[in-house]
Amino acid sequence: MTDTRRRVKVYTLNEERQWDDRGTGHVSSGYVERLKGTSLLVRAESDGSLLLESKINPNTAYQKQQDTLIVWSEAENYDLALSFQEKAGCDEIWEKICQVQGKDPSVDITQDVVDESEEERFDDMSSPGLELPPCELNRLEDLAELVASSLPSPLRREKLALAVENEGYIRKLLELFRICEDLDNTEGLHHLYEIIKGIFLLNRTALFEVMFSDECIMDVIGCLEFDPALPQPRRHREFLTKTARFKEVIPISDPELRQKIHQTYRVQYIQDMVLPTPSVFEENMLSTLHSFIFFNKVEIVGMLQDDEKFLTDLFAQLTDEATDDDKRHELVNFLKEFCAFSQTLQPQNRDAFFKTLSNMGILPALEVILVSGMDDVQVRGAATDIFSYLVEYNPSMVREFVMQESQQNDDDILLINLIIEHMICDTDPELGGAVQLMGLLRTLVDPENMLATANKTEKTEFLSFFYKHCMHVLSAPLLANTTEEKPSKDDFQTSQLLALILELLTFCVEHHTYHIKNYIINKDILRRVLVLTASQHAFLALCALRFMRRIIGLKDEFYNRYIMRNFLFEPVIKAFLNNGSRYNLMNSAIIEMFEYVRVEDVKSLTAHIVENYWKALEDVDYVQTFKGLKLRYEQQRERQDNPKLDSMRSILRNHRFRRDARTLEDEEEMWFNADEDDLEDGEAVVPPSDKMKSEEDLMEPISKFMERKKLKDTEDKEVLGKSSLSGRQNPSFKLSFSGSTKTSLSSPPSSASLNPGSPGSPGSPGSGARSSPSSTTVTTKVC
Repeated sequence: MTDTRRRVKVYTLNEERQWDDRGTGHVSSGYVERLKGTSLLVRAESDGSLLLESKINPNTAYQKQQDTLIVWSEAENYDLALSFQEKAGCDEIWEKICQVQGKDPSVDITQDVVDESEEERFDDMSSPGLELPPCELNRLEDLAELVASSLPSPLRREKLALAVENEGYIRKLLELFRICEDLDNTEGLHHLYEIIKGIFLLNRTALFEVMFSDECIMDVIGCLEFDPALPQPRRHREFLTKTARFKEVIPISDPELRQKIHQTYRVQYIQDMVLPTPSVFEENMLSTLHSFIFFNKVEIVGMLQDDEKFLTDLFAQLTDEATDDDKRHELVNFLKEFCAFSQTLQPQNRDAFFKTLSNMGILPALEVILVSGMDDVQVRGAATDIFSYLVEYNPSMVREFVMQESQQNDDDILLINLIIEHMICDTDPELGGAVQLMGLLRTLVDPENMLATANKTEKTEFLSFFYKHCMHVLSAPLLANTTEEKPSKDDFQTSQLLALILELLTFCVEHHTYHIKNYIINKDILRRVLVLTASQHAFLALCALRFMRRIIGLKDEFYNRYIMRNFLFEPVIKAFLNNGSRYNLMNSAIIEMFEYVRVEDVKSLTAHIVENYWKALEDVDYVQTFKGLKLRYEQQRERQDNPKLDSMRSILRNHRFRRDARTLEDEEEMWFNADEDDLEDGEAVVPPSDKMKSEEDLMEPISKFMERKKLKDTEDKEVLGKSSLSGRQNPSFKLSFSGSTKTSLSSPPSSASLNPGSPGSPGSPGSGARSSPSSTTVTTKVC
């Protein structure tokens, strides 16, 4: 390697106009035979691989920005940048580029990037430069017109930028601004607004460096306060000097870093608040301003990250019990902003950033913040944001920390339990913070992002930890509110919180098989959840139904036996009957649950429902779900009572469905094509009478089944009216209806009978609410 190597980062501009970091290496210049010219070479400092090989073309426009940046375009929509660690290295490579192109190294751009018409080319040949009018008060209008007329043409923009830069025009304009403001010269101030806004759209780094310097930036902001379209000027300078205060929560010893922070804040404020929203045509004209802010943020994060004393002091004060609340509040806000700045970094730089914070102890510090700032809404919000950055970056890092601390600390002060407590104690009526924290908890317990190695399975270890140390904290509000037949507290905020908890538990049912099953069965969670079907808030009742529906959807016999043993369909039936004949989401959700049991032929649940709850459901005829369940049940009983019939049906099913249609066609064709003489002597031919006999033998058990069914129906009619919802080994489930009119779910009380599917009936899409019973009570007695 030659002695011109310098440490650089290579950036490329992506489609979103953001800079992507391609790696860090050392740059050199030399002749490359393959490219037939002097080229820039960057080799990675990690493995020596080639990060960049770019020929210095004579016509390529190279730009030098902020003393340590060189930017150029190699093709349409493909921009490159080299960010140097040292100014000396940048100067050496810049001199080499200028030498190849025959340019003076004192310039900041080697070529004029133009896309001009033939007329502009002729103008360029005839006039070497753009002459600016004298910087005087009476010539501001002429200058404003010149700037406005130059912006549409790329060539004229370049000429104007060079003229403004070479003549030191910006400082002269700012002197005129101060004069106009002292004289209350409104017309002059309006012209200066248009001129300064136009200079921003010239998109030139050299001009930005002058405008954003300490002595100029406030006057530039002042010029942009006097928008002619507004009746009164803005007061941006007043905000920046009096309202916005820069606080050094930890003293910054590096003056360059302090100046960079001030500059970045003000430039970001100009971009977000001062400059008018750019039009579609002006948006690309501010790309250099975006790049200026981006590289400033990268530098700030890098300088803070390299300052070990600064970070050590920061985390020491955060975790010190002697730190007062106001000071800790400022430290937390700083750490939040610091993490927010890191989002501008590229993935590999962000990895290094969060590894540094992890090594400095950000997670223990976050615990202290959560414990000490429980009552401070702003501290809790900032802590939530910091935690979200960490979880989104690397959930495994957070999981590993909480499992390690469980060996030393009590459950009450574990980080993840503190997060759950913050979610439960959210004072926001809309539970905005709780929703955000629930999403983070869901990320942490999601097996899809858990690591697995030969010696260690993160999923098994973390889920065992979570269900042992944390699940009881998460489910505490649910268990506390469901001790009776109805929710103890049924206000809107409590219901929202319980809905969030149920959402996470439902996610666990879907993704955690063993652990959540043990927890639900041992703690009788489903019974408690179904108490919420009696809530006055429909969304909470539906969350409870959805939880049970997910459990049934697993078709797990452990769950099914748990449901049958505890008669957990009873609260669902109650909710269905209490809903009456209303055609709403509750009605549809419950019917869909039973329809799933019927369609999937879940035999144990089908028998349980029919044997225990049929009397309450037999009159529902606007859907065929419950009659279909009864038919399924009877078919099951028939198969149990007559195994011969079951085997015969199996034979019929196999004969009817399992033979390929093409095979049947081939056999029929062979039969019709064969002559009687072709049959061998020993081959049997079934006569018609034998065929009829076989069919009669087959139909005999089916006929007997139909006779028994008719006899059973007759017996049911004789005992109709004596019903109490009872089965062979079930608690009695008595339904009593009080009121002037007995209401049936099959037909609402009306002078005209409504059939399912007719206009206005419950089964038709256009139907309204069904008539609800005048008074309906459901009483349950367990014997």
